[in-house]
Order: sequence, then structure tokens, then C-alpha cells
Amino acid sequence: MLDYRILTFLKLCETMNYRITAEELNMTQPAVTQHIHYLEEEYECKLFIYNRKKLEKTNQAILLEEYARSAYYNEIYLKRKIKSENKIKINIGATKTIGEFVIGEKIKKLVKNEKYDISLTIDNTEKLIKLMELNKLDFILVEGIFNKDKYGYRLYKKDEFIGICSKNHKFNGKSIKFEELFEEDIIIREEGSGTRGIFEQFLSENSFSLEFFKKKITINNFNLIKELVSANCGISFVYNSVVNKNDDIGKFYFKNKIEREFNYLYLKNTAAKELVDFFDKLEGVKSFL
Repeated sequence: MLDYRILTFLKLCETMNYRITAEELNMTQPAVTQHIHYLEEEYECKLFIYNRKKLEKTNQAILLEEYARSAYYNEIYLKRKIKSENKIKINIGATKTIGEFVIGEKIKKLVKNEKYDISLTIDNTEKLIKLMELNKLDFILVEGIFNKDKYGYRLYKKDEFIGICSKNHKFNGKSIKFEELFEEDIIIREEGSGTRGIFEQFLSENSFSLEFFKKKITINNFNLIKELVSANCGISFVYNSVVNKNDDIGKFYFKNKIEREFNYLYLKNTAAKELVDFFDKLEGVKSFL
């Protein structure tokens, strides 16, 4: 069983506020302070400091949090497994590209099997990582950029990143030069999304940014993006999986193929790796228990 003072520490890492931590844990603020002081004595280091009246984690607190989150996940997972006996709940997170266009068949197979309760959360990379760190998700599938030193990860697949346009657009079916892009209106996903992050990184690698485009339109829904592109309201960039069955969307390319990874992400040193192994090998559903 995880020490209750570690749970206080994790909540403070989440809220970064002693008063809010006390309220959410139904404790007094001095009790929260006492728990943190105990851990600081135990680990012989300072865990939190105030910088211009703002609470900040020390490097030691960041290390402890990473370890504690993994330990807490393993405890939750064990309790869940003991309680469920012949049934297991799997909490999966996926970015919009992957959740809506890539893993549908795997999810269908799990849903049809009575041994599994499945929860699938579709959101952008930034929010999914936060939910995973808070032990709300077992693992996530992302196409975005992440810190490979901080998390456990495994390649799911690679997918090509392509341009999309109206069938009547001059780019349709062509390989274009970078400079030609900036004559167009660009339709992009919201900040924090993996697709946008990849596109911004790609621009940066070639010494450009979104500011070079004539007009920027931000939309957080792929179907609406495809509708607007099809109606010649702008161009966009997506993974091939999003449009590979769309005959009403034009595609264009760069001379050098752009390919990016879809990765499983999970907390290091946790039982979540078992669930990733199971999901990754999923064809026909056999019992994980």
C-alpha cells in the first residue's frame, strides 16, 4: 500500500497549491505541509520552493513524482485486477487521428468480448499525457511529439504525412515546392494536437512557420476540415490514414516523403506495459486474464 503522504505529495504536484490540495483531500493546510516536510526529511531534499510567490517543483520533486506516479498506477492496477476477478477494464487514450481512423478494428474486437470493459478517450496529445500522468489512462496512442526519456513507449506504426486539397485545386496529384504553400489559406488543428505539432516541427526544420501562410484557420474536427478542403476553402495536412478512403479529397506531396511515428505511451516501470503488449498483438480476442 502506498504511503498516504505520497498521495498528498502527488495531489500537490497536480494542483501546485497547498490550499487547494488540502480542500481536495479534506485535510487542513498545516497537515499537507506536515506531510511534505516528512517526505523532505525522508529523502533529505527540498521538494518545493517559492519563486516570486509561485510554487515550483525542485528537480528532486520531479524525480520523486515520476517514481510515485508509477507506483500509484501499479497499486490501482492491482486493486482493479483483484476486484474485477474474471473481468478487466482497459482505459485507453488516443489522439484524434489514431482514435478515429486507425484503431477502430481493435476496439471493435474488444467491445464484442464480454471479458473486457473498454474506455476510450480521444483528445489531443497534451491532454492525453496529462490524463495518463494522473493515472486516469492505462496507456495512450499518440502521433505527437513527446519526451522519450520520461515515458515508456513503443512504435505502433508509421504513417505518411500528406497535403490535402480540393479535387479542383492546382496542387491535386502533384509534388510541389515549399514556397508554393504560402500562397494558400491553411486549415490547421488546435494547439496541443499531435498533427499540428508535427506540421509546425516540419515547417521549423525548413526555416518556416505558420506565419508565412496568407491566412490561418483553426479547426479541431477532422470531418469539418475535410469538408472545407473539399469545398476549396483552403489546404491542410493530415496523415494518410485520415483520407486514404476519401475519393472526394485531392492529395499533394513533397519531393521528400514525410513519414512520422504513431507510438504507444505509458508510465515507465508499470503494469501498463502488459496491456500495451496485449493490445499490440490483438487480432482475434483471446483472454488476457
